[in-house]
Amino acid sequence: MPPKVDAFRTSDVLKGRQAMPEGSFLHHLPGNTWPLLVSTWGLDARVYERDEELPLGPADGNVYIVLGGCVLQERFPFGAGVASTRITRFRGVGELLGEAKLIAPEASVTTVCLTTTWVMPCSVKRMNLLLRRQQEAQLALLRSLEDRNRSDEMIYCTPTRSPVQRVGGLLLHLAGAAGRTNSADPDHVTILGPTQRDIADALLMGVSTVENAVRTLRETHGVITSRYRQFVVTDLLALRDIAMPS
Repeated sequence: MPPKVDAFRTSDVLKGRQAMPEGSFLHHLPGNTWPLLVSTWGLDARVYERDEELPLGPADGNVYIVLGGCVLQERFPFGAGVASTRITRFRGVGELLGEAKLIAPEASVTTVCLTTTWVMPCSVKRMNLLLRRQQEAQLALLRSLEDRNRSDEMIYCTPTRSPVQRVGGLLLHLAGAAGRTNSADPDHVTILGPTQRDIADALLMGVSTVENAVRTLRETHGVITSRYRQFVVTDLLALRDIAMPS
């Protein structure tokens, strides 16, 4: 059985009452612009289950805003036949997916849901119209993409850092971008979906190296617990100190 996912309060998201992860598109979008988007596109929040693929192929005409959940995106810059060049990235709440379609409608990116994921589909035509008419929305998207690039550089492009720092940094990012808390244990952040293989692919590390790093974070530092497709961060501040030492 897949891990149970707590119900996400889509009504709060659609009414602008849900805080969005720092750096995301919805975080940068001004509060008065979000109701405009919702009223323009309607309350069309769709649910995709774990391991389902979002329709972001070359013939699909939507981009998507993530309202809840976590996805894994894969790109093959030298073609799908050259699997060794696969680029793997995780994306979470508040982010806009498929942004390349806004300038190249035939663009595609393989996007698989790692857990139950709630998204709002937006047609490319309508999104481009909104961005032309609403400078605040355009700036929000540009700022979010710049924040994403900077975050990606820190998380995925630092091979000289230790495996524990790199895995810890990715888990810290996922805790903010896709983590869940509950009233019974508000200090713990649960990350559902990613496997150690997913983390290894994203960080271009061996699975055994990731396993050792996770074991160190769990048993030596005591900042996480883990099981299949689930990590629980039990001490965010300590994890941050490990991943980003001063």
